[in-house]
Amino acid sequence: MDGQHIQAIARNLAQSLRESETVHPFGPDHEVYKVGGKIFAMCTEGPGAPIVTLKSDPEESRVLQLAHFNIKPGWHMNKLHWVSIWPVDLQAPANPDFCQQLIEELVEDAYLRVVYSLPKSVRPLEYRER
Repeated sequence: MDGQHIQAIARNLAQSLRESETVHPFGPDHEVYKVGGKIFAMCTEGPGAPIVTLKSDPEESRVLQLAHFNIKPGWHMNKLHWVSIWPVDLQAPANPDFCQQLIEELVEDAYLRVVYSLPKSVRPLEYRER
């Protein structure tokens, strides 16, 4: 899976999430997705390849990195709380677990991680506890 395809999957879901906004605070080449004013995802150009960087749980991030050679610590982000998805290297062995569904789950997890860190008054309505 190439970087543009990975970004397209992430972008489509990120843009559809409730109260998600797309901004370019770091310039036109860095597409940032926020909810409640906080970043949960970014589509950008890594060294030589389009990548997606996502908010992540530190423990889950380590497991993901062990299971998928193309998921690495967040590029230009806090290495503990962010992961970057790099294009699949055609020279590496195929990993059948790396697919569109995994990318979508990672984007949704990043979104929810940020949503639930927000004060209740700022969260999208359906995520506010009663």
